[in-house]
Amino acid sequence: MNDHKKGLVLTTIGGLALSFDVPLVRLGHGELWSTIALRSTVTFAASLLLWFVIRRFSSARPPLMPGKAGLLAGLCYGLSTMTFLGAVFHTATANVVFIVAFTPMFAALLGWLFLRETPSISTLVTMLLMLTGVGLIVSGGMAGGHFLGDALAALTSLLLAGAITIGRATRIEMGFVPLVATALPALVSLFFVTANSFSVEAPFWVAFDGAVMIPLAFWCLATGPRYLSGPEVGMFYLLETILAPIWVWMIFSEVPAARTLLGGAILILALIGYSAWQMRRVERMRTATCQTS
Repeated sequence: MNDHKKGLVLTTIGGLALSFDVPLVRLGHGELWSTIALRSTVTFAASLLLWFVIRRFSSARPPLMPGKAGLLAGLCYGLSTMTFLGAVFHTATANVVFIVAFTPMFAALLGWLFLRETPSISTLVTMLLMLTGVGLIVSGGMAGGHFLGDALAALTSLLLAGAITIGRATRIEMGFVPLVATALPALVSLFFVTANSFSVEAPFWVAFDGAVMIPLAFWCLATGPRYLSGPEVGMFYLLETILAPIWVWMIFSEVPAARTLLGGAILILALIGYSAWQMRRVERMRTATCQTS
């Protein structure tokens, strides 16, 4: 198997694993802070185990938390875990995944503001289209009484974009940072759980999500860029955006609102068009480089 096919397999597995995150959390039928505590604690333990195994049986020495930049990125990732699960509990699944899909555009905006990376015309057009889609979803949330959940999803997108921007600015390896950063939501949520009580009716599903699906998704999607271009990897993140609402519809019979479907369609089509354009651009650059060398 060549590197490109290897990258396609890894990112497909990662995107599929990530698409089951929300359904598994909801199958737990738990209270918010109890769910965060269980999922985050299990993910943190699994990430430490994976880190020890890698160091024991390979020559790789990946850092757990690389310096101050890693701590700052970890803070963004840790907070995003709480805001994401808060959104899952306060709005429809489709709203959550569609709004979080705006993360690449937030990252482009932060890169423009802090890294002086002037976005291309195609990025600006995509950003405007996606803002229209997010606006439709949020307006539906205001009408449906779940604006808080939509706002938490938007905050999740901004926090993830902040972590991505820190990683791009420092060029430091941060493969384990999103996983280790679950220590923050674990500690915060355990404080609330001990003050009240632990309540998750079906803890197996939440534990399985935290121990297997989340580490698998992050590892595959973090490894994919070694073999694929950034736009190609971005396409596979869309698997969660598209599939998560389908799984929830099949399991819980949750039908997205009309505005959510329209806004989500705009978001997905804009991202697909942008990624396809960027892949074509990368391919043209590769061809030009081969011809000149």
